[in-house]
Amino acid sequence: MEVANKSVLAGFVLLGLSDQPKLEKTFFVLILSMYLVILLGNGVLILVTALDSRLHTPMYFFLGNLSFLDICYTTSSIPLVLDGFLTPRKTISFSACTGQMFLSFAMGATECVLLGMMAFDRYVAICNPLRYPMVMSKATYVPMAASSWVAGGVNSLVQISLAVQLPFCGDNVINHFTCEILAVLKLACADISINVISMAVANVIFLGVPVLFIFVSYIFILTTILKIPSAEGRRKAFSTCSAHLTVVVIFYGTILFMYAKPKSKDPLGADKQDVSDKLISLFYGVLTPMLNPIIYSLRNKDVKTAVKTLVNQKCFVQ
Repeated sequence: MEVANKSVLAGFVLLGLSDQPKLEKTFFVLILSMYLVILLGNGVLILVTALDSRLHTPMYFFLGNLSFLDICYTTSSIPLVLDGFLTPRKTISFSACTGQMFLSFAMGATECVLLGMMAFDRYVAICNPLRYPMVMSKATYVPMAASSWVAGGVNSLVQISLAVQLPFCGDNVINHFTCEILAVLKLACADISINVISMAVANVIFLGVPVLFIFVSYIFILTTILKIPSAEGRRKAFSTCSAHLTVVVIFYGTILFMYAKPKSKDPLGADKQDVSDKLISLFYGVLTPMLNPIIYSLRNKDVKTAVKTLVNQKCFVQ
């Protein structure tokens, strides 16, 4: 137990791409560029949804939450990743590692729930438009968004609390860019069955249930749209949910690709696969947050108009 405590106090070593120094500089520039796009794009979306009164609706309130969440999610890990590219075999304290795991896990779970809430908003808007103002009142959509954050935070607190109780002894090298919880659990010198079961249950609740809810919502949405007699009416109805649907497909499609990808059985290819898995996980963490504001800006007329208005006002003031 004394050894475990010493290991905890010393913290962990993040391996990253330490064995591929030539790639580190390239990925530093690439990930930094993507991170700046994330901050700029999502920051602009938060600004326009807050300042433009035309966007003070449930859909854009959820969108503002999604943008803020994406900034928090990437900021919880990307600065650490960038620092790791400049500092081979970067060390991180146990408390810092725990904090980073909590934030990343909380933001990921919150986004799953929030995307489900946004699907419900689109369902009510298209399938029950006359009841929409009553059903999606401020007294409804604000608690819905707040519950997404609370649910994600509580889930993360449970998972991280179970993880930090484990003894860590021997090897303290995390074969990842950040304190990814599965990579950390591999270093525990104790039975992690409880952790695995707890995470499996959480995956069903925070991945399975929202996916099923979104799927059923869009079945009703598409059925309602197809019943609209005019082609123009169908196009307008679909345009109000196309951006959200695109984001959902990218978000869950990337997760499915990550975990459904077959593992190599060739021992000689294990190292290459480790690098590949780490890079896929890294780009998953920045790809969706970077694309979200782009998708909503390109596919949503109201957002495009609000951004142009904001730019024109700034130019006029100058």
